[in-house]
Amino acid sequence: MTTILVTGGTGTLGRVVVGRLLAAGHDVRSLCRHPHTGTERPRLRPYAVDLRDGSGLAPALAGVETVVHCASSPRGDTEAAGRLVQAALAAGVRHLVYISVVGVDRVPLGYYRTKLDVERLIQDSGLGWTVLRTTQFHDLVLSMVKAGARLPVLPVPAGVRLQPVDVREVAARLVELASGAPAGRVADLGGPEAHSAHDLVRDTLRAGGRRRVLVPLWVPGRLFGALRRGENLALGHADGTVGYGVFLAERSGAAMEAGR
Repeated sequence: MTTILVTGGTGTLGRVVVGRLLAAGHDVRSLCRHPHTGTERPRLRPYAVDLRDGSGLAPALAGVETVVHCASSPRGDTEAAGRLVQAALAAGVRHLVYISVVGVDRVPLGYYRTKLDVERLIQDSGLGWTVLRTTQFHDLVLSMVKAGARLPVLPVPAGVRLQPVDVREVAARLVELASGAPAGRVADLGGPEAHSAHDLVRDTLRAGGRRRVLVPLWVPGRLFGALRRGENLALGHADGTVGYGVFLAERSGAAMEAGR
């Protein structure tokens, strides 16, 4: 088994990747700004590293063969990735796996442009590399609806569809890729179904026992034009098996159990 470092190891995706790598028998290093403390798990070593300045990165990478780059931030991702790449080259890392987003080259959104810049940086780095693009996570859809549900009337972009995918399936694919040789850009991974934004919002509210007035809103501009064209979808790679309804049912069941 190899020694694999996961950036963003306590995030929504990173913590699932860490768990699956450990289950597969790898020695794992979890890198984040504020590592979790508590009962230690065998073969897991947490490292407190801030990719914004790179402090502590060299010792964290010493002896690492593969890096799974899950860390992401609204700002500074390109610079952070540059620091990671340079440190990985110096440490002799053989394989860098990066999680990206379907449509980064087609949807005119600042965050997407940054993800595309990081993809290109990694491809030109001289490291062995693999890039996986996925559609939005179930968790992201849920958090967006929760944020909007603070209002009694909830505008919903008309004509927009999303194809949410389960984070566990993304993590399983990343572990598979990290356990193999560099593969370049691999096939996208999308959720099993594309849903209208209206249906996703409605179903999320129902699962949470909330009622809101949903108002269809036709949003102009290049961004929503791209979304209405489906540039954010991976309909040819609807390989996920856990639908959004199943995800909501699991979350509702867990909440009920916690309340007992």
